[in-house]
Amino acid sequence: MNTNKHFSDRIDWTLASLLILFMIASVLAISSAQTTGQYAAVGTNFAIRQGMIYIVGFVLIGMMMYFDMDQYRKMAWFLYGFGIVLLVGLLVLPESIVPYRNGAYSWYNFPVIGTLQPSEFMKTFTVIVLARVVASHNEAFVNRDLKSDLWLLVKIGLVSGIPLVLINEQPDLGTMLVFVAITVGIILVSGITWKLLLPTFSSVAVVASTAIYLVLFRRDLMERFFEDYQLRRIYSWLDPYSYASGDAYQLTTAMSAIGSGEIFGKGYQDRQVYVPDNHTDFIFAVIGEEYGFIGASIVVSLFFLLIYHLTKVALETKSQFNVYVCAGVISMITFHVFQNIGMTIQLLPITGIPLPLISYGGSSLIGTLFALGLLFSMKFHHRTYMFSSEDED
Repeated sequence: MNTNKHFSDRIDWTLASLLILFMIASVLAISSAQTTGQYAAVGTNFAIRQGMIYIVGFVLIGMMMYFDMDQYRKMAWFLYGFGIVLLVGLLVLPESIVPYRNGAYSWYNFPVIGTLQPSEFMKTFTVIVLARVVASHNEAFVNRDLKSDLWLLVKIGLVSGIPLVLINEQPDLGTMLVFVAITVGIILVSGITWKLLLPTFSSVAVVASTAIYLVLFRRDLMERFFEDYQLRRIYSWLDPYSYASGDAYQLTTAMSAIGSGEIFGKGYQDRQVYVPDNHTDFIFAVIGEEYGFIGASIVVSLFFLLIYHLTKVALETKSQFNVYVCAGVISMITFHVFQNIGMTIQLLPITGIPLPLISYGGSSLIGTLFALGLLFSMKFHHRTYMFSSEDED
């Protein structure tokens, strides 16, 4: 076994370079977003704070590289249990600790460190424990059959179902959808036969198609089962300009901002369209207005390169556990990007999901860097063998 690699050769410099580019793009976008009037009375420089959060995240990644993936596999259930306790705490602790913000009880409020959203870390904890469940199951059932695959599907459902139920109680639909995306991503690479997956996904497709039909053509039936504010969110997405002064205000202003940027944009801090809270969920509107189609395309390309690199890492590793971890992280980031950008251009309904690595937010950014720290650990502890044509873990 070759263990003589220099320290610097064991670092994933490609991933590190991408994170530095994301940090630059994030700080620039946030520094411009906070020049609008709504931030005048806040007295906080969110761009500087975002840069500091990035530095904390880089330190966290350095600490995570100390542990190899076998150790993360051993810690999986402990991390998962810790995350469940944090989610339960959101439901039982007093409002002085868990304030009601943006229609949900999703954050802890601490005097020194500020707010903390545990679901952002629970995403990665769930990725790790699902990867362990699938890897252990496949190691135990070498000769797969329909019964063993069904049992694996049940175990995956139970593990991912617990945090889903707890997050639904907050409630936080956007985060729930991220957990669903993580679960689906890991299921697709778990080796479960399509004899089970095809009818399962077909049933989901039928339910989704029925829901779309009811939303579009049978509003009277929808009103019997859903609250008025829930229906307004749906219809303000489908017909935003009819709700432009209310539920669809952010969507219409975001689309106006992106459209007004045209090809080359208006330039740094040269915006005219006001979008509320554009340093968080609607940061892509700032990028689209100031840097136009070219700048927005560069940001999307950065995400493409990130997903491509993570996929390459997954294909190169020989450890099943590592593959499933990569699949979960890729699914999480891909869904975040698709949902956030999609909701700013009316492709998808607004769910309050931040743009990873770009939007301002300590919990979101640290949570994403924590997930990527696992990929750094894979590279740092990757082992090669002298008499083998392939790398092994």
